[in-house]
Amino acid sequence: MSTMTKPERAATVFNLPNQLTASRLVLAVILFALIAYQAWLSALCVFAVAAFTDWLDGYLARVQGLTSSFGRMLDPLVDKVLISGAFIFLLPFGTPAGWLTPWMVVVVVAREFLITGLRSYLEQLGVQFGADWLGKLKMVLQCAAISAILVSLHDSRDEVAWLRDLLIWAMLSITILSGAQYFWKGYQKLTTE
Repeated sequence: MSTMTKPERAATVFNLPNQLTASRLVLAVILFALIAYQAWLSALCVFAVAAFTDWLDGYLARVQGLTSSFGRMLDPLVDKVLISGAFIFLLPFGTPAGWLTPWMVVVVVAREFLITGLRSYLEQLGVQFGADWLGKLKMVLQCAAISAILVSLHDSRDEVAWLRDLLIWAMLSITILSGAQYFWKGYQKLTTE
């Protein structure tokens, strides 16, 4: 009897959505190496695949009914590693020209990890605290900004640089706004629960 329980548990934890999430962590490491070696087009392709797996794992988990507490914990953590790591690795290339500076990266990284900590704390209390539309918009803009940065490092035309700068500032604005909104919602949940 007990041997039948273990495979079921293993199947739940190592389901396809969670495998896709874990593969995104591997893709993040490959992305960081490609950025370090300035292989911009390869980095863009790897990042595009990683971003697609972020959408796909959530979609499959909902459609197949494979949502799990492990997946809800792992998915945003891997997202934080991918996005924060990409901005950290891109920082040396943006700082000399001023289109990506340390304070910008600190805003992104701090928001990501502070919200993850808040979410974990609230969920330990039994309070549901998932992503909303502003958080999803933030993720889309972060992915768009990283993609535009990688394209601009490959193609230095003014139009590409203009789009990169616009997306970076839009991403920063929504990152700050969504972070403030999450803290406000967290405060409300803590004071009303």
